[in-house]
Amino acid sequence: MSRRGVAWLGTALLLATGCSAGAENPAPTPPPAAGSPTHAAAPELPVDDPSLDVALSEPREDSVYPQVGDPSVDALHYNLDLHWTPTTDTLDGLETLTFRSTATAEEFQLDLGRSLEVDAVTLNGEGVDFDHTGKDLVVRQPVTEDQRYVLEIAYSGTPRPAAAPTTRSDFNTVGWTITDTHETWTMQEPFGAYTWYAVNDHPSDKALYDFRITVPAPWVGVANGVLESRATRDGATTTQWHLAEPAASYLTTVAIGDFRMATEESASGVPITLWVPRSRPELIEGLRAAGPGIDWLEEKLGPYPFDSAGIVLVDSTSGMETQTMITLGMTDYTQSAAVIVHELAHQWYGDQVTPDDWRDMWMNEGMAMYLQGLWQADDEGLSDDDVMDYWATFEPEMRAESGPPAAYEPEDFGSSNVYYGPALMWHELRQRIGDKAFFELIRAWPAAYDNDNAGRSDYLPWLEEQTGVELSAFFDAWLLGKTSPSRRP
Repeated sequence: MSRRGVAWLGTALLLATGCSAGAENPAPTPPPAAGSPTHAAAPELPVDDPSLDVALSEPREDSVYPQVGDPSVDALHYNLDLHWTPTTDTLDGLETLTFRSTATAEEFQLDLGRSLEVDAVTLNGEGVDFDHTGKDLVVRQPVTEDQRYVLEIAYSGTPRPAAAPTTRSDFNTVGWTITDTHETWTMQEPFGAYTWYAVNDHPSDKALYDFRITVPAPWVGVANGVLESRATRDGATTTQWHLAEPAASYLTTVAIGDFRMATEESASGVPITLWVPRSRPELIEGLRAAGPGIDWLEEKLGPYPFDSAGIVLVDSTSGMETQTMITLGMTDYTQSAAVIVHELAHQWYGDQVTPDDWRDMWMNEGMAMYLQGLWQADDEGLSDDDVMDYWATFEPEMRAESGPPAAYEPEDFGSSNVYYGPALMWHELRQRIGDKAFFELIRAWPAAYDNDNAGRSDYLPWLEEQTGVELSAFFDAWLLGKTSPSRRP
C-alpha cells in the first residue's frame, strides 16, 4: 500500500498529513441488469494436478489480527464466477475452491461476509451442511490432514465493506466498495477479501486465481492477472482473468465500471494494461509511468516477477499493490509516478515474497518506501542522503505515535511508522555494508523466496548469512525500539 505521507512538488519536499480529495468519477448511470446470471462451469484442475503445488502454503494464525483466517485450510486455487447487477447492487457468485486440509477434523471454516447469503455448498460434488454466522462459514464435513478437496459455494447479496483497523485518513473500510453510481472496487489490506468471496483471508495462505466477471455492457470487470477473453452478449460483458502465480487474498482485486483500456510495454517486454474511466481518457497519460517504473526497478531488483502488469483507477483516495493489477485512487498523489513506482516495487517486496504475519508488514512497506525514495532522488536531482536526512526529521514522531515498526499498535495498521523507519534502516544497512553488497542483497531476497511467504525469523538470519555480519542488535533497535536509533553521520 502506498504511503501518502510525503508529496513532492518540483524540487520541494513537503510533509503531508494525508491524501488530497479524490477526483469525482463521473461514471454514467448504471444500465439495466442484463438478465439473471448464468454461471459457466468452472474449469477446475484435478485436485492432484502438480501445477497446484506452487500454491502449497503453511497457513498460520495471525499474531496481530487472529480473528481473521484459519490455519486449517490451505487454499490452492480459487475459481470465482461473479455477476454484478448494479440496479440492485447484487453480487451473485459461484466459487470453486481447491484446498488442502492441514488437519484432521470434523469441520473446517472460511471467512465470508455476513451480508452474503449462501445458497448451497458441495464438497467433492456432494451437498454438505454448513453454518454461516457472522463472517464465519463453517462447513460441517470431516476432512483429513494433507488431503485435497474441491469446495463449491453458491452465494448472493450486497457485499458490505468491513471496518479497517487504522487511523489513516485515506481509508477506513476494506473490501468490496460500491460507489454512488453503483460501480465497484476492492482494496483489502490487511483483510476484507471475505466481504465478496469465501476465503482463508490471511497473507500466509497464497493461492492461484481465475476470475470470470459478468456485468452489464458497456461496463467491464477488471481483475488480477492476464485478460484471457472479453465478450459482449445479450447486453452483458464477460471478462476472464487468469493469475498464473499464487497471491495472498489481500492482493486480489476486482473493479467494475465503465473503463477504457490502453496497452503499454516495458523496455524488457512486460505487457501493461491501463484502465481508466471512459469519461477521463486523459488520465491514461500519467499512468504511462508504469513502463519506465518497471525499467528502473528491474535495474535494482532484477526481472519483473510476473507475466503481466496493470493499473486500474477507482473512486478511492488510497492505493494498493494488488498483484499484477495495481489499484489506485483518483487523486493527484495516488496517480503520481512516485506512487506508481512504490506499488510496482511491491510486486517484488510483498507480492512475490509475502509476509506470513501482519506484524511483519515492514518487510513490504519499508523496502517499497526506500525504493520510492531512491527513485524520487533520481527524479529530482537530489542525493539519496538528502531524502533520508529529510525523512529522519519526522520519523521519531511517527514511531512515538504508532509504536515500533515491527510491534505497532493493532488499531494503527499501515501508519507511517512501518514505512519511514524501515526505509531509514535499509539506508543505514547500505552504509554499513556498502552499495555493491546492499544492492546484491535486495535483488537476491525476492528470488530466494519466489512465490513464498516469510517472516522476521526467516528474513533476518538470511540477511546475516548473506552479509556475514551479526545484525540482531541493529534490527532490534530499528524494528522494536521505542525510540529511533542514532544514524551514521
